[in-house]
Amino acid sequence: MTALLQVRDLRVSFKVDKKTTFEAVKGISFVVPRNATVALVGESGSGKSVSSLAVMGLLPPETTIIDPRSSILFDGREVLGLSTRERRALCGKDISMIFQEPMSSLNPVFTVGFQIGEVLRRHMGMSARQARARTLELLEEVGIPDPADKIDAYPSQMSGGQQQRVMIAMAIACEPKLLIADEPTTALDVTIQKQIMELIARLQKRLQMSVLFITHDLGLVGEIADRVIVMRHGEVREEGEAAQVFGEPRDAYTRALLHCRPKLDERPVRLPVIDDYLNGSAAPGIALPQRERGYTPGDDKVLEVRNLAKSFWLREGLFGKREFKAVKDVSFTLARGKTLGVVGESGSGKTTVGLTLLRLHRATGGSALFEGRDLLAMDEREFQAYKRRIQIIFQNPYASLNPRFTVGQILLEPMRIHKIGANDRERVEMAHYLLKRVGLPEQAFHRYPHEFSGGQRQRIAIARCLTMKPEILVCDESVSALDVSVQAQVLNLLQDLQDEYKMSYIFISHDLSVVKYISDQVMVMHHGSVVELNDSDELYRNPQQPYTRQLLAAIPRGA
Repeated sequence: MTALLQVRDLRVSFKVDKKTTFEAVKGISFVVPRNATVALVGESGSGKSVSSLAVMGLLPPETTIIDPRSSILFDGREVLGLSTRERRALCGKDISMIFQEPMSSLNPVFTVGFQIGEVLRRHMGMSARQARARTLELLEEVGIPDPADKIDAYPSQMSGGQQQRVMIAMAIACEPKLLIADEPTTALDVTIQKQIMELIARLQKRLQMSVLFITHDLGLVGEIADRVIVMRHGEVREEGEAAQVFGEPRDAYTRALLHCRPKLDERPVRLPVIDDYLNGSAAPGIALPQRERGYTPGDDKVLEVRNLAKSFWLREGLFGKREFKAVKDVSFTLARGKTLGVVGESGSGKTTVGLTLLRLHRATGGSALFEGRDLLAMDEREFQAYKRRIQIIFQNPYASLNPRFTVGQILLEPMRIHKIGANDRERVEMAHYLLKRVGLPEQAFHRYPHEFSGGQRQRIAIARCLTMKPEILVCDESVSALDVSVQAQVLNLLQDLQDEYKMSYIFISHDLSVVKYISDQVMVMHHGSVVELNDSDELYRNPQQPYTRQLLAAIPRGA
């Protein structure tokens, strides 16, 4: 196969200050053949997204230094030497990109039809009428329901999966020769993820285009890639045909990536992490001690939820409104020291259940009995005493930590509010202990959230919850967007804390492999209702409902 894209000795550095630079990409070389799918995989900070942005010319020129010896050839043409006008004509037409976060990439003040049409008008010279007609065709092609209505919708009126489909429609509008997909399915439900992957594969075949697929999910890569490039710390660690990389990986780091992710047929007491494989303390093929899971009627009950309901009222017309039932008649029991996994697609009501139990949403029906007292029926003053006993780790650690507070202030504030500790000196000592407990150094106490990675921020969020010494912890997609190794570290931490403090978890996630690993019982939700509730092993081994079987069938198994 002939090469469409050739990257040779790419070196990219960023200016940290006037005297300091950081080398993010350290002389990597790779080839994307015509009509092929190449996967670029690695953890956050490996340089994979920086490499793709260098191809697109989207790195900030004021802080970016690209080594003059570097070369990026596209269709035999040197890209790095192009003028701004020439680069703009190339990128968007012959090379296009699907970005990781569609809500950040789509302009919230323009309709999706206008934004797709803008690409067609600028690069294809279409009139407004021609662009609208072609936009309708594209929306239909990427599987948007009711395209004639959705063309005039704003991004905020569409689900995450639909927004990502709009991004794909925009990317393929000019039928590019190369499509760069940067983590296009991160944090999407397994069924939507599968639909997006099938859509990209179908378009790739129809348009005869090449795809550079960037991800940290090796399970996904195994199903779609022809070739795989593994990156770490700005360097290529391994490259080869997908079958070879997955079947006989040569590099220890590749082997570690393949084995860190929870597997459906195993539940080790501790998940191995990247460093375990690199330092030789773990190795593929070595049997690990397994953990028993399950729920029995004799388990000590800490929370009993009966017929929980939550409705939202949506405006309709000038004066009308209609009821949207987000949660319908949900009942379950949570045992002390056990984990209830809650799974389902976006919009299934799983997060609303968690937020309603914490009274961040007001329930419209049902009860939640905690030690015989109904949390939902208490007045605000009475519930204040229970707030510290039931806590939540939110999905996005970037949004849930106050950027103006140091980590110390973030940890001390809830202790002061709930009068935990005799004085500030005792609270500071407790904060230092908790930072150590979640694997962060004491120096983190004086730093701000922006100085930490996503995984470290999630650890800070966990430490904040632990200041309350809660008995119930709601984990809302708390590991969904983390790299496999960081994900393993956080899951090990949650398990250690549960073993030590007998905490009970309501673990909300769309990642069915992770849910299987950490849950004693699993509750499947669909359109606000409970579809199935069973012990985790039994549910995965013998699902009773078609919807549950559909979810399990969508799990990537390529790795």
